[in-house]
Amino acid sequence: MTRIIFMGTPAFAVPSLAALIEAQYEIAAVVTQPDAPAGRGRQLKPSPVKVLAQQHGLNILQPASLKPVEVVETLRALEPDVIVVAAFGQILRQDVLDLPRHHCLNVHASLLPRWRGASPVSAAIAAGDIVTGVTIMLMEAGLDSGPILAQREEPILPTDTTGTLTERLARIGAALLIETLPKWLAGAITPKKQDESLVTLAGRLKKEDGKLDWSRSAAELERHVRAMSPWPSAFTTWQGRQLKVLRAEPAAIEQKSQLPNGTVLTARDHVYVQCGDGEMLRLLEVQLEGKRAMEAGEFARGHPHLAGNILGER
Repeated sequence: MTRIIFMGTPAFAVPSLAALIEAQYEIAAVVTQPDAPAGRGRQLKPSPVKVLAQQHGLNILQPASLKPVEVVETLRALEPDVIVVAAFGQILRQDVLDLPRHHCLNVHASLLPRWRGASPVSAAIAAGDIVTGVTIMLMEAGLDSGPILAQREEPILPTDTTGTLTERLARIGAALLIETLPKWLAGAITPKKQDESLVTLAGRLKKEDGKLDWSRSAAELERHVRAMSPWPSAFTTWQGRQLKVLRAEPAAIEQKSQLPNGTVLTARDHVYVQCGDGEMLRLLEVQLEGKRAMEAGEFARGHPHLAGNILGER
């Protein structure tokens, strides 16, 4: 029976581990990130992958780093035939990549070589891509640069957020993994090199990446709102307080405005913001710092002097 070490951490990785369990592969160990503080109480919380592994009584390893020799030797002693990685959260160095005789496989949420890196789903939405997908690839020392074993496309819906699209890609990735793995183990797949001329990069998201730049077009800003959902959330500032924009849409207007970028207009419980292309972004749901999320119309009714303000001003 094929012995697998599975490496993964967030919810994206859960369907892949579940599929391997259901397919009755021998899971020698599940390697996931250490429990991390979460919530207002900052209590330690296990990763979604750890929760699933615990439910199935699997061997769980949570090294803070894969670099120490003792960690590598622990993995070596498990004698894996293959290591399967899905959004693990740590770089695998060559000494780990060399452990399994059938190499390390990665489930990546993009159609490589487009959107290598840590946040491919957000990057695809923000860029206005109309299609993305999942790649099963062989891992090497470079960033998502290894040869491709299989790919499957998935359209990006106009309403998709990073959250909704990631959830779909997680299921697609798990199905593709289960289709691809036995073929790879049987020697029935010839890896395909990536076209380096088509590479794009998606860096790791930071909280400040959510900031809305009102000099951009309404279409770009609407995509930005969806790309930053559920984390870190798109935001601006109003009267010195953070204002999250949770949902928005480009507004249909008859003629372009010449108001300063970020200027708020209100009409019949609708809230509009001037954008850099002369168009308007209609805010649908917002959350003022320290308050609950609410419909933008409700927010406007509670703040009758909102119109004429410029969002993003300090």
